[in-house]
Amino acid sequence: MLSEQLTEIYQLLFDRFGPQDWWPGETQFEIITGAILTQNTNWGNVEKAIANLKNADLLTPEKLYHLDAPKLAELIRPAGYYNIKTKRLKSFLDWLFNNYEGQLENLEALDTGRLREELLAVKGIGPETADSILLYAFDRPIFVVDAYTARVAVRHGLIEPDFGYEQLRDLFQSNLAEDVQLFNEYHALLVRLGKEFCRPNAKCPNCPLEKLPHNLVFKQ
Repeated sequence: MLSEQLTEIYQLLFDRFGPQDWWPGETQFEIITGAILTQNTNWGNVEKAIANLKNADLLTPEKLYHLDAPKLAELIRPAGYYNIKTKRLKSFLDWLFNNYEGQLENLEALDTGRLREELLAVKGIGPETADSILLYAFDRPIFVVDAYTARVAVRHGLIEPDFGYEQLRDLFQSNLAEDVQLFNEYHALLVRLGKEFCRPNAKCPNCPLEKLPHNLVFKQ
């Protein structure tokens, strides 16, 4: 049964890696900013960009909303694609100020479906970023899937290789208890697995999932 398989995978990963303490961020807005900046880069680079914003005392919606784009771009340069990410941050802030008075607390009253729909309508925010914001910044029970999740799911026969994002997300959400903490921890554990073992060139020996009975044999 799929729900049992997913639960077994989670337990094996948790037993090996322990709690991951995701998502890094001291404030709701820092988590949102990090989710936008982490597109197409590693977290270490995002941390440098976040540190620049903190050191300049600018990591609030109001201050970034009024900050000139060139200055913002320079501060987030370590995150890579800084001009594109400046536009994405500005698009998010324009939406927040034009529709919700620049107040993140005004988003709390929105149901999850509507908030997700509105986030996806913001230029530059795709499903993974929107779902990261929902789960990690707003504690909504949305399962975040990414390239690591996809690789693990395909290699272990949970889903066919020609899946879509929503299909993969639904696979986890429909077969696990609707639990924010579980979704948080599970996603973080899959990322850890993807970085250390389930790489593009798989490193199967000593993988936490190596002995699963439903493993598929795949070409590396």
